[in-house]
Amino acid sequence: HHYKSDEPTVPMVNGHAFEFMNVLIINSADLEGGAARAAFRLHQGLRLIGVGSQLMVQSKTSDDRWVQGPVSTFDKVMSKVRPSIDIIPVNRYPEGKGKIFSPAWLPFSGMVDKINASDADVVHFHWINGGMLRIEDIARINKPIAWSLHDMWPFTGGCHYDGECGRYTDRCGKCPVLGSTDENDLSRKIFRRKEKTYANKKLTIIGLSRWMADSARSSTLLKNHNVVNLPNPIDTEVFKPIDKQFCKQLLGLPVDKPVVLFGAVNATADPRKGFIHVSEALRRLPKDSVELAVFGASRPEQPPDLGHPIHYLGRLHDDTTLCILYNAADVVIVPSLQENLSNTIVESLACGTPTVAFDIGGNKDMIDHHVNGALAKAFDADDLATCIRWVLENPDPAAISANARRIAMERFEMATVARRYETLYTEMI
Repeated sequence: HHYKSDEPTVPMVNGHAFEFMNVLIINSADLEGGAARAAFRLHQGLRLIGVGSQLMVQSKTSDDRWVQGPVSTFDKVMSKVRPSIDIIPVNRYPEGKGKIFSPAWLPFSGMVDKINASDADVVHFHWINGGMLRIEDIARINKPIAWSLHDMWPFTGGCHYDGECGRYTDRCGKCPVLGSTDENDLSRKIFRRKEKTYANKKLTIIGLSRWMADSARSSTLLKNHNVVNLPNPIDTEVFKPIDKQFCKQLLGLPVDKPVVLFGAVNATADPRKGFIHVSEALRRLPKDSVELAVFGASRPEQPPDLGHPIHYLGRLHDDTTLCILYNAADVVIVPSLQENLSNTIVESLACGTPTVAFDIGGNKDMIDHHVNGALAKAFDADDLATCIRWVLENPDPAAISANARRIAMERFEMATVARRYETLYTEMI
């Protein structure tokens, strides 16, 4: 099954080869999860500027005709069970259970043959875990590979976020994510497999944030590969400012009180998402002075008392609803402890809503302190509260909103970013 596009190929014009190029984007899913949404947006952006983009996934939920998912019933069933088979080696480590850790050892996905048979000029990896590709498969691909780092996995011994352990600058082993004290544990074995595979392949690595690009450059596994920094694009026609009062009414939020929005948080969730800090910061604001809106989860059985009324908005699945949500908020908080290039921050800014986050990871690629939001001292709940108040008590909220929209347009607008990727692909070819 060759992915032939119906557009004609254009010969060389003014000495520029590849006026029409084909890109094959690889990601485990097309819509579920942050990496999927980012990969899908890049795919849309590339098609928008006339690049032939196809997306190959292990789990397809969109009806986009350019997305290639499993076709036979057997493959569909296999794609559902592969993720749970892939993590079997992790189960030997009691502390590793429930953590995101990918051995990527599962053979026979058939992906490599499909990739090599396609007419792609460039293969662009995004998030390829969940049993989608085996590490060794990468060396068998006979086309140039670009790889967007949505997390740290491509240069670690298996973890996706290292919790600041930094052992990827050495050779992993004694992995704190697995709770292991053994030098030659699973993380060292995975590390060695990557070392062997990457040695035989020239990779172009894309750090979506400057922080991620710098981490990759300092890593043992990727420091000898070409590492560039390019962001994800966002559709600024979908995520755009709409009338705030109208959006608040639509969602049943109060129009006479500031609304503070943040993603699903509960004490048992991923500690990387920073629940503890956001709850402390909110308790430091005068009681009942704001209304809280939480998206990504329904009301828990025992909702935490954060000192303010809370509206639980459940899981939102489409961009339009998200856009209304960001527009209904007066400030959006993203309190994660390690963050690459947060979709939430970019989306919120594109809607003209100021954002507050810790000054870590890729956050300063998006938030200019006291321009379109505020960056709090890392993990300091007091400073987080101060930053929230800076936004809510600001004498000129319209100016901050305008800055938020302008910066999102300058840095992340779809066609602009897609052209930067096209230039990179041309260099790779």
